Amino acid sequence: MKLLLHICCAPCLIYPLKILKQDKHELTGCFYNPNIHPSSEYQKRLHTLDDYAQQQGLEVLRPEGYDMETFLRSVVFREADRCQACYYLRLSYTAKIARSQAFDGFTTTLLYSRYQKHEWIKSTAESLAKEYGVSFFYHDFRAGWSEGIRISKDEGMYRQPYCGCIYSEKERYWRLDADG
Repeated sequence: MKLLLHICCAPCLIYPLKILKQDKHELTGCFYNPNIHPSSEYQKRLHTLDDYAQQQGLEVLRPEGYDMETFLRSVVFREADRCQACYYLRLSYTAKIARSQAFDGFTTTLLYSRYQKHEWIKSTAESLAKEYGVSFFYHDFRAGWSEGIRISKDEGMYRQPYCGCIYSEKERYWRLDADG
């Protein structure tokens, strides 16, 4: 299949890229993550991805600029459901690109993380596949969690300490600050 692979970050790309290449899929990456905050964090993740993608020979599509406001508008006053809104935002962008550029389907590295809400991701992507008339390629990449972590550390990749949004940043660091 000719797949558009939504990529959240380079460390989460390692194992899915390996599996999808082994299965002989034709891959193009898509980096759309307006949830990442602050902009310096966004730049670190993008730079790390650019380096790894170049090393792997993977083309990565991305929008111009940093669209944090779109993310904030989609989750403000819905903080308890922010992850679901975030999945929808990022995967709908990916599905639109997949359809407009004649990909056979799309998938996401979000299916690699043990910390993401896997079933929400899957159901959101399946719904978007129907809406946009492009296939969603499902694969549970969590089996490669340890391998991806080991390789990213061996490669000296930047590894972010929180999911990406301002809310996850607060949850990560507020606990550390509160604990002393």
